[in-house]
Amino acid sequence: MLLIEDLQFDYSAEPASNMHFDLSVEDGEVLSLIGPSGSGKSTLLSLIAGFLSAQRGRIVLDNNELQALPVAERPVSIVFQQHNLFPHLDLYTNVALGINPSLRLLPAQIDAVRDALARLGLAKMQRRKPAELSGGQRQRVALARALVRRRKILLLDEAFAALGPAMRAELLDLVKTLVGEHNMTALLISHQPSDALIASTRTAFICEGRVSMLAPTAELLAAAAPPELRDYLGSQ
Repeated sequence: MLLIEDLQFDYSAEPASNMHFDLSVEDGEVLSLIGPSGSGKSTLLSLIAGFLSAQRGRIVLDNNELQALPVAERPVSIVFQQHNLFPHLDLYTNVALGINPSLRLLPAQIDAVRDALARLGLAKMQRRKPAELSGGQRQRVALARALVRRRKILLLDEAFAALGPAMRAELLDLVKTLVGEHNMTALLISHQPSDALIASTRTAFICEGRVSMLAPTAELLAAAAPPELRDYLGSQ
């Protein structure tokens, strides 16, 4: 389990800029985060990954505290909207870099790269360059690279926002399956409530740097309160 407890981050001395998070993510769960732009969703992911340092609070994974660990030592993989693939390298090499930047892989690691590509429907494209792929295929490569790292926490920061509805739904369903199979904990940021319905049993509404509501996804999306959630969803 991933536990975020009393985690505070202050952008400035102004009280309105303070962010304060409390939530938990179960093993095998994809927890969706929705909320207005600037509400703190990406900040929360940056705190978990170690890109930002909290002024106080705890980040705990399976009873082990993470906040003192440098970025490279945290059990975290992150996929952004921009796939961040190396254009001059083929798919196999882009994924293999997730295991070892030197590309000196053990036989079992080579098998892991090939298995990840195969699982994501890319087995026959290993030697293609990113420019030869569709947007959905490039995001599959980025996801494969995250998976071969075998980190317990997977962070998805609007990773599929640029894709069409059908491709996005397919990848979200695949993420949900893979997270369950690997017993990972995942957090998914999306501005599409329909993404949360596909990927997540539970969803958190982030507003003004707080977890304003955390509930079963269908229940949260149908909620009459708080008013900030109604405004965000466009509910009457």
